[in-house]
Amino acid sequence: MADAMSWDAAKRLVQAVEDAFGAADLAAIERGFTEDAVARFADFPEMRGRDAIMRFLRARFARTQGYRLRKTLHCVMGDTLANTWDASWQDAQTGKQMLGRGTEIWVVRDGRIARWDATFNVWEKGGPPATPVV
Repeated sequence: MADAMSWDAAKRLVQAVEDAFGAADLAAIERGFTEDAVARFADFPEMRGRDAIMRFLRARFARTQGYRLRKTLHCVMGDTLANTWDASWQDAQTGKQMLGRGTEIWVVRDGRIARWDATFNVWEKGGPPATPVV
């Protein structure tokens, strides 16, 4: 596999993405995706191309203040890695303190994300779980 990653390379990539998202560095985030990247983020429709992904991320960052993020690499297989993340922020519209947790699978090409599959759970800090169970 031409794009097979070592554990150390995958760990560096996850850390670089954590740093860029944690700093809301949209330029660095944009450079981290291939031009033809495809993304599925939770219940949002599939996004095709870096421009579409960045439109989504700009809107998302406009909604988050004081965004804090922690990513953890779990596995690497060839050009694919999986990580989980935990985040906190203040919602810019409601002022509520929020928490989020998710899982991501990335397919990497030339050190950049070519496919981004993400699950995302969000709830109000101190509030009850938001996932329906009944």
